Amino acid sequence: MAKKPSFACNDCGNITTKWSGRCEACGAWNSIAEDAGLSSSGPAKVGLGTVRGRAVQLTNLSTEEAPPPRTLSGLNELDRVLGGGLVPASATLVGGDPGIGKSTLLLQAAAQFANVGLKTIYVSGEESSAQIRMRALRLGLTDAPVQLAAETNLRDILTTLEIEKPQLAIIDSIQTMWSDSVGSAPGSVAQVRAAAHELTSFAKRVGMAVILVGHVTKDGQIAGPRVVEHMVDTVLYFEGERGHQFRILRAVKNRFGPSDEIGVFEMTGMGLAQVTNPSALFLSERGTPSPGSVVFAGVEGTRPVLVELQALVAPSPHSQPRRTVVGWDGGRLAMILAVLEARVGIPFTGLDVYLNVAGGMKITEPAADLAVAAALLSAREDAALPAETVVFGEISLSGALRPAPQTENRLKEAQKLGFTGALAPAGGKGVSVKGIALNQMSDLTAFVGDVFGAG
Repeated sequence: MAKKPSFACNDCGNITTKWSGRCEACGAWNSIAEDAGLSSSGPAKVGLGTVRGRAVQLTNLSTEEAPPPRTLSGLNELDRVLGGGLVPASATLVGGDPGIGKSTLLLQAAAQFANVGLKTIYVSGEESSAQIRMRALRLGLTDAPVQLAAETNLRDILTTLEIEKPQLAIIDSIQTMWSDSVGSAPGSVAQVRAAAHELTSFAKRVGMAVILVGHVTKDGQIAGPRVVEHMVDTVLYFEGERGHQFRILRAVKNRFGPSDEIGVFEMTGMGLAQVTNPSALFLSERGTPSPGSVVFAGVEGTRPVLVELQALVAPSPHSQPRRTVVGWDGGRLAMILAVLEARVGIPFTGLDVYLNVAGGMKITEPAADLAVAAALLSAREDAALPAETVVFGEISLSGALRPAPQTENRLKEAQKLGFTGALAPAGGKGVSVKGIALNQMSDLTAFVGDVFGAG
């Protein structure tokens, strides 16, 4: 009797017996695909029966065990995002848009790890070994002792890894790998899940670190079942705008370090160059301060980063004004506009609003609220803020200002780059940094009155 097909949701993993356009468990659209399972043979139910399995060794929580030694690559930005270096027997998933530089970054990382003594194998399922060598020649990495392979058969790859016993294996990409024990096509939900499971299990068993490259969907999420992100120890996103040379490596999951750390790179003719001072680079193209331009003192992970927020407010010729945002959350912009109108009495009705984070940076922390409000008011009133002033703070729906964490680190970064003033919420621990005049306000009305003389 033929086995009935089953279907799985890529987002939540819910299993159904028939396909539908919308998942009944999580409500996601177009996320259901056929699931062939990890194996097409074997008993339907597994129990003790007459054949017992092996006993599992148990240990106490208080058992003393030395932490695994980390390996530093020499790429400080990469080591920072990994949590302080590469951990043995770890699995890392790197995702990013096509052409953003994932293969370039990992080839440079493979060369660096190989040069410090780590036996490294780079397996590509998308390019031939000759193509990888051409890229290495362009990047000046031909002297690195990295072993190359071009293969997509998972069984052959695992056999090679078992024979060679590398300390680091890079698989580019997981969507091109296929297992002969799964009947579906490469890139399907079942194949991606099976390949990720086999590679991660092998890495844990033999003590090898593995880095998997993952394609992303049009929504920016790593393609395939979300269970792959749960299998691995670290999930990194490599992001950036094609019109800018900056690239951001962002950790969204990390079992060995901060989960919101970033590393900044610059795309050059010789590959990706590290940016040791991203604040200076993001502000390097900032000219004479103009209305709508505000410098936000943000924090990404443990690193303070200064970026420029640009706003433009203009009369709208349409009945429905535009709200366009690049690098920030559009829903949060709508909230800021509503608070300004309801709590301060400054309407934006009939006005088009455009907000941009300069340099291709993406900001997610709520501490950018006050800087966004300042940029919007500056653009609306056609009044530029002082050139050497940074702004940060969170705005509540009541119009009150909430202090941002790591205030001292933000101010120190601003002082290091030559800023002399800061606008921030009142409250929190008393913080003072030499050379920075800190102006603190309790609510949005006081902020508008002090900075723009109204409210």
